Amino acid sequence: MELKDKFDRLADLRKESKLGGGEKRIEKQHQSGKLTARERIDLLVDKNSFEEIGAFVRHRCRDFGLDKQSFPGDGVVTGFAKIHGRPVYIFSQDFTVFGGSLSEAHAEKICKIMDLAIKNGIPVIGLNDSGGARIQEGVASLGGYAEVFWRNSMASGVVPQISAVMGPCAGGAVYSPAITDFIFMVQDTSFMFVTGPNVVKTVTHEEVTSEDLGGATAHSTKSGVSHFRTDNDADCISKIRTLMSYLPQNCEEKPPRADSKGPERAFADKIDELVPANPNKPYDIKSAIKGVVDEGSFFEVHEHYADNLVIGFARIDGRSVGVVANQPLSLAGCLDIDASVKGARFVRFCDAFNIPLVVFEDVPGFLPGTDQEWGGIIKHGAKLLYAFCEATVPKVTVITRKAYGGAYDVMNSKHIRADYNVAWPTAEIAVMGTKGAVEIIFRREIASADDREETQKRLEAEYEKTFANPYRAAARGYIDDVIYPHETREKLIRALETIQNKVDSVPRKKHDTMPL
Repeated sequence: MELKDKFDRLADLRKESKLGGGEKRIEKQHQSGKLTARERIDLLVDKNSFEEIGAFVRHRCRDFGLDKQSFPGDGVVTGFAKIHGRPVYIFSQDFTVFGGSLSEAHAEKICKIMDLAIKNGIPVIGLNDSGGARIQEGVASLGGYAEVFWRNSMASGVVPQISAVMGPCAGGAVYSPAITDFIFMVQDTSFMFVTGPNVVKTVTHEEVTSEDLGGATAHSTKSGVSHFRTDNDADCISKIRTLMSYLPQNCEEKPPRADSKGPERAFADKIDELVPANPNKPYDIKSAIKGVVDEGSFFEVHEHYADNLVIGFARIDGRSVGVVANQPLSLAGCLDIDASVKGARFVRFCDAFNIPLVVFEDVPGFLPGTDQEWGGIIKHGAKLLYAFCEATVPKVTVITRKAYGGAYDVMNSKHIRADYNVAWPTAEIAVMGTKGAVEIIFRREIASADDREETQKRLEAEYEKTFANPYRAAARGYIDDVIYPHETREKLIRALETIQNKVDSVPRKKHDTMPL
């Protein structure tokens, strides 16, 4: 064979590989509102930075006529590239080839880049668009999934793992994204479920659409499986790029630092007036966050799920931080089961990847009720407590208003080893709210009074003056300072700079047994 023929053969194979399942299937992918596997990668990574691995891999199955159907790449594009100038490993499933189904060879390609990611300390991004295990391969494809799951587990806490579900994701295929750190879903075109609508109808006689059962809205609002709901493929990929700008490459590195920006003036200028005089009147805690962090830097996570707790990434003086904040606009900021689990997972991620935690606290307690108690609020609330207790990253807390009962302890209090705790003058740090406390402490006095209503009001005023303020806690050193709201940003900048090299440790152990 002449040299030219060898070169021509390589060119032909490259062309065939890049075509995936062919022009007709690519056109069908576009008609369904989806980009192809390669188009997604091109949008995601820095221009001309993608280097493919395994472009010529083919499946080895000879059953059910598959010996006559073979495509180079076998339904997944894998390789490495750069995002914001930093390396990442990527796999992007190609729905135009066997519906993106996972075969033994397909799984081996994904496993190869995951092994490289762990070895080299580089994040992994998976763009999922697959019909599940390739049925024709039987247990070989199931084994392939298990190999991927094992690597997801081994990579957890070592390198960031990001999953974008950009098409169907059913059965065993959902567990790999579920193990990863963040899941993105696309409205109307992506689905996740253990069993699809047809099986649900057969077993439970429920009639439900794919969208209602496992679409982006269902998983971003009801189940909490998805952290981000996006409008289309391009929006999804843009948000992944944004997320990556806050994260370090691995557990040994600190997150990247950006240029410092001042806070958003519209919020910073009004921060002193944010908390209402009436302690029962709600306000938006996001206004406090935006009045403190660098302008335009707050990137909310799980925005549509358990909105009584706000979490997300931001920057303060260019430093990447993880924000956890009670939201008075929803359930008065009470912690419930969903919020506790949401917060715990986020805190643990930040701790695993050296991202300092900034807490804005306004919590009247845990949400009461039989649904919460029977649903396990004790166990689930303990997850958030545990996460803050075990975190060794820099931890700071700003108490804006209520800090009542056990919830005060849970929300990164000084007692669970927070590094810097401050309170605004509007803070109320107590076992419970004024009315409830007075009714318990002075029950007999109120009952025997001639004018019960007047007596209760007087006692509430006395209790409020004594306890509904931050100064008792400050006197005991449980908070480090009482500050004006407009001082918050500068105080946090100085604190975070001082504790950036914090070294803390936990007792030697194989692993913890947190209350799952």
